[in-house]
Amino acid sequence: MSDRTRAAFTTTDAWTLVSPRLIIARRITLSLVYVLVAAGVVALFLVPAVPRWLAIGAAVAAVVVFGWLWWLIGRRVRSFGYCERGDDLLVTSGIMFRRMVIVPYGRMQLVDVKAGPIDRWLGVTTVQLHTAAATTDAKIPGLVPADAADLRDRLAQRGEQRTAGL
Repeated sequence: MSDRTRAAFTTTDAWTLVSPRLIIARRITLSLVYVLVAAGVVALFLVPAVPRWLAIGAAVAAVVVFGWLWWLIGRRVRSFGYCERGDDLLVTSGIMFRRMVIVPYGRMQLVDVKAGPIDRWLGVTTVQLHTAAATTDAKIPGLVPADAADLRDRLAQRGEQRTAGL
């Protein structure tokens, strides 16, 4: 990354990172999906019309892709973070395609907290911020439920304070 590009993602404020439990949740989801992939590969071995080399190639490809995605999940989750500033919230994510969203408190319309069954089991939630413009919505996954509730309440309060004058 060049110095000019790095400057676009640099701030002197303190960043809060998400819980590492999100890595476990995402890897469990990946494993559940790969149960279906493994069933498909096994089916290739059972169909007599499929050449053996094709079934072996599919199995090797599935293992390689699974390993790569397993590693990528760890890197991707460690890229999530947020920073509360005086007038706005910064949310960053991404490895190859970096993204930083700046959400002014006065533009927030809704702060949503959600968690699926695996997330609830592991004790992580996602805070979703909705604004008037659909492209500026931001989400912060992997927060401990107490932290997510506190963040939700702070953001809602700051949003009300900033829009009170409108």
